[in-house]
Amino acid sequence: MERATPYIALVGRILLALIFVVAGYSKIGGYDGTLQYMQAFGLPGFLLPLVIFAELGGGLALIFGLLTRTAAAGLAVFSVVSAFIFHSDSADAMQGILFMKNIAMAGGLLYVVAYGAGKFSVDEKLGLKF
Repeated sequence: MERATPYIALVGRILLALIFVVAGYSKIGGYDGTLQYMQAFGLPGFLLPLVIFAELGGGLALIFGLLTRTAAAGLAVFSVVSAFIFHSDSADAMQGILFMKNIAMAGGLLYVVAYGAGKFSVDEKLGLKF
């Protein structure tokens, strides 16, 4: 199992990152709809480019293992905050599932914060530890 650990860490990072990369990319294509959705929750529209940057940038950083702990920490906070803003309707079962999905994603990301990117990462190649 020890020999497989670097490969498992790589696959785990990619799987964690995919949801953010896909979500960020879809927000570009559906910019106006996403903007209206955010504003319906009382959020200012100027935050949307930051959200896209966080999702795409953070997701890609996880995939490549670049500044991985920082990216994972940021995405963990993002996941929890967005859970409380967008998925806190406890009367709606689907929103409850989405809330727990965000919390679970944050948990997985915190593992990355704790243990880093692993052998197959830019961080490892450059000797970065943060």
